[in-house]
Amino acid sequence: MGPLGCMHRLLGSSENFRMSRPQSDTEKRKQISVRGIAEISDVNEIKKTFNRHLHYTLVKDRNVATARDYYFALAHTVKDHLVSRWIRTQQYYYEKDPKRVYYLSLEFYMGRSLQNTMINLGIQSSVDEALYQLGLDIEELEELEEDAGLGNGGLGRLAACFLDSMATLGMAAYGYGIRYEYGIFAQKIINGEQQEEPDDWLRFGNPWEKARPEYMLPVNFYGRVIDTAEGKKWVDTQVVFALPYDNPIPGYNNNVVNTLRLWSAKSPMDFNLKFFNDGDYIQAVLDRNLAENISRVLYPNDNVFEGKELRLKQEYFLCAATLQDIIRRYKAANFGTREPTRTNFDLMPNKVAIQLNDTHPSLAIPELMRVLVDIEGLSWENAWDVTVRCCAYTNHTVLPEALERWPVSMFERLLPRHLEIIYHINFLHLQDVQKRWPGDMDRMRRMSCVEEDGEKRINMAHLSIVGSHAVNGVAAIHSEIIKKDVFKDFYEMNPEKFQNKTNGITPRRWLVLCNPSLSDLITEKIGDEWTVHLDQLTKLKQWAKDPNFQRAVQKVKQENKLRLAQLLEKDYGVKINPSSMFDIHVKRIHEYKRQLLNCLHIITLYNRIKKNPSAKFTARTIMIGGKAAPGYYVAKKIIKLINMVANVVNNDPIVGEKLKVIYLENYRVTLAEKIIPAADLSEQISTAGTEASGTGNMKFMLNGALTIGTLDGANVEMAEEMGDENIFIFGMTVDEVEDLKRKGYNAMDYYNANPELKQVVDQIQNGFFSPGNPDEFRDLADILLKYDRFYLFADYEAYIKKQEEVNSVYENQAKWVEMAIHNIASSGKFSSDRTIIDYGKDIWGIEPNYQKLPDPSVPRELALKE
Repeated sequence: MGPLGCMHRLLGSSENFRMSRPQSDTEKRKQISVRGIAEISDVNEIKKTFNRHLHYTLVKDRNVATARDYYFALAHTVKDHLVSRWIRTQQYYYEKDPKRVYYLSLEFYMGRSLQNTMINLGIQSSVDEALYQLGLDIEELEELEEDAGLGNGGLGRLAACFLDSMATLGMAAYGYGIRYEYGIFAQKIINGEQQEEPDDWLRFGNPWEKARPEYMLPVNFYGRVIDTAEGKKWVDTQVVFALPYDNPIPGYNNNVVNTLRLWSAKSPMDFNLKFFNDGDYIQAVLDRNLAENISRVLYPNDNVFEGKELRLKQEYFLCAATLQDIIRRYKAANFGTREPTRTNFDLMPNKVAIQLNDTHPSLAIPELMRVLVDIEGLSWENAWDVTVRCCAYTNHTVLPEALERWPVSMFERLLPRHLEIIYHINFLHLQDVQKRWPGDMDRMRRMSCVEEDGEKRINMAHLSIVGSHAVNGVAAIHSEIIKKDVFKDFYEMNPEKFQNKTNGITPRRWLVLCNPSLSDLITEKIGDEWTVHLDQLTKLKQWAKDPNFQRAVQKVKQENKLRLAQLLEKDYGVKINPSSMFDIHVKRIHEYKRQLLNCLHIITLYNRIKKNPSAKFTARTIMIGGKAAPGYYVAKKIIKLINMVANVVNNDPIVGEKLKVIYLENYRVTLAEKIIPAADLSEQISTAGTEASGTGNMKFMLNGALTIGTLDGANVEMAEEMGDENIFIFGMTVDEVEDLKRKGYNAMDYYNANPELKQVVDQIQNGFFSPGNPDEFRDLADILLKYDRFYLFADYEAYIKKQEEVNSVYENQAKWVEMAIHNIASSGKFSSDRTIIDYGKDIWGIEPNYQKLPDPSVPRELALKE
């Protein structure tokens, strides 16, 4: 039995764990007896279902079946446990007609589904036992599942955590996104350089999804706008169809299964008759593919906005298909109908909450206006009131170059009616600005949704703020920055719109699934309610100094480190010291995330070891991982530098086991699930004021890693929760960064004042790490010395000193583990359940529902009476 077996005791029970009263010993014995019989029955049923799927779904037997066939048979078996719950949940929503949340995101970084589904349904132990009896290794089969990599990083992974929490909290919620045929590219490191390979995640099929061709919807592009007696009409358009694929999202142990609906682009059924008349049948068939390119590939994110027409098509495709679906569902509920032929849209905000995950789905605002005014016949004022009360906008970045600004010329060609609507929205908005600040033309220019300096552009963030009733940042410091700086004018005009909703992570995936031993240990101490009430982890603080509990936590960490060390030796051929400090820096590669500052520290350590090999050093294994956008030259250079430095460090016999550097190839959700539980130190070192929140920092904290970081993003709130004594904070604050920016930053001053820094930069500049090409990294040195917007040198000395403090604490393992326990115990605030409860209360007007839905194995007539 693999290590997953240690979750049996925690997850084997399928009864509702929220007990209302203590049980007597008699009741417990009776329950254990019944449960034992039920589990034997479950195991036999799972074996029978597994064989049925192998034979009848996959048309294989044990003589010819491959490991992948077994994975698919297992996935279908587990999905069978979902389906009745899924149908029952949707029936329940139809009967109760609650207010529904629609979460629109161009990214959903879901990762794998199999293990997460088994955990949430409480069937992991039964499935594990069934496969063991069949002579199969469940862990080997789990490794065959492709990651659903439909996201670049934090924004997409946050969306996935939110879906898990909404289902666990019993909210009637739907995720809407695009079913990209190719997700985020697979990263290969060849000769130290990133090479991109297509992520063909669907090549073997996806057992979790269900195509819904009966709900296929038309989406229009191009064309022109005409005036008619009934109003404006958008005509002569090109049509692309949106085919929905539904993916189940199970809540934790509550029989709720929500839906993630992903749209796939399909060409219209009718071919272009012109080609038929010309006799070019082949061309007519080939041209169908152009329409289907819309859902072909996910755009890699490098935090620099690029106005690509295909991307704008993707954004509108998502919004147009989703809004048709939302309105169809609203109408189907027959809610508030005045006459049989007319729907009362005035009451739509009471039943519909649309959350825009960044500006990517902001076209939902003009599209909803178009549908309500042009198709449903509402007045502009009425439609605008409905739109604003339905829509809310989450901002995810403060970097000005990352904010979406689409050329008016592109809008005019692709979405001419929407351009008219945006112009009218902006006209009325600027009238309001003029009334509030008469004659302040500069303010009107700053607040316009249409920017006119240079090429005319639509500012999508401004449109999102104007068209939403709520605007939120994703960490307290980030929300203050958008109020005081990025959207200061809008905050002054409508302060009541602006809120903070600090991000969170789901503890089911990021502790129960990825760190079962720690999960077990916590449950032994405080019971199992923490899995849905993460704030209960505070109870662990009473054992922070307890030597027995410290040893138990230390043992779990060491086992996780040994497991990761074996994986790294197998995959990278580097033998690492499992008792060394595992210093981890994993996230998208970007200048503001400052992987380059980490690299300066690595070289500094290397130089110190070389200078004094006999001195005492705290052994470290430094792991850096993440993908650079394919067109982001500097980020790709940073990857190459880290790999070249690793090559020198790892092959220097004087360094030995004191320092090892590993670049983690193809970092993704599945790799994160292995790395995070093994981490000792988490690097969160972005320049203060640049990282909106971060969620990796929360995952490391929950798994007992200590953080070295700046006062940026959620690091600020993490420090507040655990106390400054349990986190390693260094560097400039946001205000100090602003002061430095005003005074003027001269990197040469720092370079000349610090001999260690000068030596490191000179080595990079002069080819020490690239002897075959001495100029290889000269451009990186130039950026550091002349063009660095993220002030690495200004924080270098503080970073090095703080790392020395880290070494000192790590040498005192009792102190280190005590701090680690405080980190785990202070993680409650950073559950995505808490974040979603806050969204529900303050933005959507929805309360969590902890009621467990009836067990679908009970006949429906009986279940409804319960």
